[in-house]
Amino acid sequence: MAGHSKWKNIAHRKGKQDASKGQLFTKLCRDIYTAARRGGANPETNYHLKMALEKARAASVPNDTIARTIGKATGTLEGIRYEDLLYEGYGPGGVAIMVELSTSNRNRTAAEMRHLFSKYGGSLGETGCVAWMFKRMGVLSVPVGQVAMSEEDFTLAMLDAGIDDFEREDDQYILSVNLDQLASVEAALQRLKVHSESAQIAYIPTTWVDLQGDEAERVVTLIGILEEHEDVQSVFSNARLPDEMDEE
Repeated sequence: MAGHSKWKNIAHRKGKQDASKGQLFTKLCRDIYTAARRGGANPETNYHLKMALEKARAASVPNDTIARTIGKATGTLEGIRYEDLLYEGYGPGGVAIMVELSTSNRNRTAAEMRHLFSKYGGSLGETGCVAWMFKRMGVLSVPVGQVAMSEEDFTLAMLDAGIDDFEREDDQYILSVNLDQLASVEAALQRLKVHSESAQIAYIPTTWVDLQGDEAERVVTLIGILEEHEDVQSVFSNARLPDEMDEE
């Protein structure tokens, strides 16, 4: 598919599903909680927390909310304890789906995930059933307008810094980076006086399933329903959708 966008398929129009500002704030705070609990409260030494904070501030999450969330995660404040989970399954057409969650009740969440997969034409699988089809990587989004040099020169500079893949999406450069190269790429961006607009750890497919027609619509519906669940942080799949669906 000439000119086909990998990232639009991976991202699954992320953001359209978060219609409620309150729901979005909740998910962003859970990202912060998870990152702080895993790696501590210092974003300079905890890259996951740094990315979570950037996303929260971009969405205008209040600073006191952020501070309370970090306090609960690190034990300086009491609060609900969340557990990070990763579910794997299949969607219509045999598409592989990865779902990252943060929950205070794993039994409830497992039952609800199983129900949603089944109801919308998929099936929840066992640990490891589809993970081998993905590679966990960092994904940075850089506004084209921030970059003073040509696209070719910027691509070469980022390749020298250690990125794995480069793609232009409208007014954004999308950089895929192996996790052990994230710090190097961030440092290269800083030297160029360029700031990533968004950053996340994503599951990038190593193999794709091309979908058309009804199967493509059913996969988009399932992923949208999963993203709307209050415990779900991110959903990734190896579905490659028709170009006309990317443009909708």
